[in-house]
Amino acid sequence: MVIERSKIRIDHDQLLRDAIRVLIRNWHGHATVPSRSLYPHQWSWDSAFIAMGLQHFAPRRAAAELLSLFGAQWADGRIPHIAFNPAVADHAYFPGPTFWRSAEVDGRPPIDTSGIIQPPVHAIAVAMVMKGLGESGGAFAGRCYPYLVAQNEYLRRRRSVGTGGLAAAVHPWETGLDNSPAWDAPLHAVHADLALFDTYTRRDVAHAGAGERPTDEDYARYIRLALAYRDSGYDDDWVRRKAEFLVVDPGFNALWAWSELALADIANAIGANAALHVAEAARITAAIAHELWSEDRGLFLARDERSGRLLPERTVAGLIPLVLPGLPDSLVAALRATLAGESFRGGRHRVRGVPSFDLTDPRYDARRYWRGPTWLNTTWLISEGLRRHGEDALASQLSDDIVELVAHAGLREYFNPKTGAGHGTSSFSWSAALLIHVLAERLPRVLPSPA
Repeated sequence: MVIERSKIRIDHDQLLRDAIRVLIRNWHGHATVPSRSLYPHQWSWDSAFIAMGLQHFAPRRAAAELLSLFGAQWADGRIPHIAFNPAVADHAYFPGPTFWRSAEVDGRPPIDTSGIIQPPVHAIAVAMVMKGLGESGGAFAGRCYPYLVAQNEYLRRRRSVGTGGLAAAVHPWETGLDNSPAWDAPLHAVHADLALFDTYTRRDVAHAGAGERPTDEDYARYIRLALAYRDSGYDDDWVRRKAEFLVVDPGFNALWAWSELALADIANAIGANAALHVAEAARITAAIAHELWSEDRGLFLARDERSGRLLPERTVAGLIPLVLPGLPDSLVAALRATLAGESFRGGRHRVRGVPSFDLTDPRYDARRYWRGPTWLNTTWLISEGLRRHGEDALASQLSDDIVELVAHAGLREYFNPKTGAGHGTSSFSWSAALLIHVLAERLPRVLPSPA
């Protein structure tokens, strides 16, 4: 199928073949790496997005992807943000297994992992794969359900803060929006000790330009925060009392609420109690609306737990609560207006996808990681949220943008919202998977299996 749009000739069939090829090449026997060069291990929320694409042409591989990740779950319920492949040398990625020292922690998994987490999108992926597996989906969902319940119980018991019990992130990497300008104020209160690079070597800048990655100063802060958490024994009680960085992110919490709704679907399929999950989703949604909404800014804001203040930056995370069906209509309308305005769609100027940061802010940087570029995962999340609230036209525009960005620049990690240029690593797995997911809903045929 070939179409013409915005002067770009798009061959959907070729794009699908390219995306499937990337996922096949990035498969390492038990899981898919985000990138063979820059990210040579299994990443937590990457695997969830990857499974969403795999389900369309290799649902059993999608199931294996998720079950592999759940095998790295800690006894306390956390699903770590990296599950390390023992066949990959420790020096291939920093920070690697010897930095995190998960083997020294009680309740550790049987493999080396990091000690921090990422947004809980896994139940959403499991619910999708469950349907894709057909008759065997119930058995798969039944295997996954205890892992997912434990994951959300960990957030509830170990990470909840404030009167509404929203989950806090103890490191910028946990939010998924690593170097977002939203973290500038709380992160810059952390000492940046550049002498740490006498001991540790960044590997990321060897695979992507330094101008597209976090600065050395911020990376030194990331290391300091991770070392402090590690040296506490990954003690969340200590973190909530004494850690230098503790934030509540609206995107993370919205995905937690959506994961509870996905758990309700899974519970219904396997005969478990769905009502508990529905009630928990409603509780989290109400807390987000009550505690993180900013009428002045027109979207949800992150909160710095150390100061108790909302952080004023408009980021893509502030739009992600659109995925919640229980969001009040007035807030949905306000989010729709903010999304369509100059901060994210550029007014009269052509913008592709949803930029990760406010286009009108002087700190906006179209090339530097989460400080401006469009990412396909967050663009897809907001597209899904719009559809839930009947905003099909704008949702379709965002889906079209996902296709156009890849057609123009390839399966890159992230993209310049204004020019469409690709940045970061290439052959990026979740870009491939989400492209497949978007196109699979459009093409009037079944995707072929690579097996």
